[in-house]
Amino acid sequence: MEKLNADCLILVFKELQEDNESLYSCLLVNREWCRLAVPILWEKCQNFSIFDESREKFYNTILSCLPTSSKQLLLENNIKLPQIILSRPPTFNYISFCKFISGKIISDIRDMVFKKEIGDYSKERNLLEQEIYKLFINQCKNIKELEWIAYKHLSSFPGALTCFSQLYSLDLNLYLVNSDDLFEMARICKDLSKLSVCNCTRDIPGLISLIDAQRNLKSVSFNFCINIISIDKMTCKELSKILAKKGCTINNITLQDSVCIIPLSFLTSLVNLKDLTIRHSYCEDYQDDNQGQLKYLATSTFPDLESFIFEDYLICCKELAMLIEKTKGNLWYVEINIFDTFTDNTGMLLKAIANNCPKLKYLTTYIGSKDLIYVKSLLINCKFLKSLQLNDSVIEKDNVGDKLLDMLSKYSPKYLNIIKISGYWNYSVTALEKFFESFRERKLICFDIKNGFSETITIEQIKVIRKYFDKGVIGYSNVLGKNGLLFS
Repeated sequence: MEKLNADCLILVFKELQEDNESLYSCLLVNREWCRLAVPILWEKCQNFSIFDESREKFYNTILSCLPTSSKQLLLENNIKLPQIILSRPPTFNYISFCKFISGKIISDIRDMVFKKEIGDYSKERNLLEQEIYKLFINQCKNIKELEWIAYKHLSSFPGALTCFSQLYSLDLNLYLVNSDDLFEMARICKDLSKLSVCNCTRDIPGLISLIDAQRNLKSVSFNFCINIISIDKMTCKELSKILAKKGCTINNITLQDSVCIIPLSFLTSLVNLKDLTIRHSYCEDYQDDNQGQLKYLATSTFPDLESFIFEDYLICCKELAMLIEKTKGNLWYVEINIFDTFTDNTGMLLKAIANNCPKLKYLTTYIGSKDLIYVKSLLINCKFLKSLQLNDSVIEKDNVGDKLLDMLSKYSPKYLNIIKISGYWNYSVTALEKFFESFRERKLICFDIKNGFSETITIEQIKVIRKYFDKGVIGYSNVLGKNGLLFS
């Protein structure tokens, strides 16, 4: 058989990059395949850790790459590494191939070495962790992704300038990274595309500087912490201003528990936004303040918006409808969860979705008993809809359930095969039969009855669902147990 040249092999191996097991098997063919495959396999070394059976071997390989000076330092501090690591040098300089520094992997290695023999914050644990970080930073050239979740001054380690100058994605925990370190990182890296920050409670000057230094920041995620915010509200005013300054480049933003911590006025500056996620936990003390922030949703204009996720305890369907009405028909994913039993203006929201989202594929939202007319418009206008979850805004006792099933039977687009509906409404056996018969030819991947179905659904209804599961019309239903067995 004619031998493949190295360039062809590299192309093949890169195609296998997401399949670690297949790529790993290529190492065993011959020396040339091994030499070419190892750099590709280690480029995304964080993927290795998902395989329990090979995790310890992977971690020991990383430890074997520690320089002699680090191994000696650890030995002098009574940190014992496996003998095989000390006696056998690695075949390759594996660490030099990595494009990712994972704080989780490094902490796992630390825990593997010490098990539970000493405390989490001991000198020995910190020393081992420090030497592993130094190894990565000194050996890796042009790291693309960094998970910074340790009390370590990484930006001041030897080799940091070379290691982090091409950083693409940065994940920060502000409990563990201080402002001075972020100032230093702002000096080193200017081309972040993705920034994820957790435990943000106030303006951090170093973080502001880091964001300001970026030339093409596209994706930003903030997990704020409402449990420890100070008496002074809106403690992230400067952060809001700097995000507004980057409004022309940011196209993806996620805000978790931003209530009363950051003014949402910066949203109006994100003129090229494609993905918007806002999730708020319940916080009674700040609901009035957060209600006032909703005006920025209503006044913002996101013509290119493609994905919109909103979770809150606020009654805000009107503002959400106004936001959707100003999009330009590119929305394909909408998920709205408003944890209030008496949500109003649901009809206005459904109408906005039906009239402005022709490309919609996935929808989760609320409906009331008077909103079925908008469901019909939704099913007719959104011809590419694949998944539909309708939750109730008010517990009803009339025949809304049968009306909804009839509408789904008559008007569902051909791609719709995931349906999740409220469990508080009544569904007759006849309406269920008719509904499932209408899907006999195209099948339902999933049919769920959500929200307390166990209190309202009858044995007769369960039998109908089971019958169509057995016929293959339904692939899965939460009303049935595992493998279609009835819940007891």
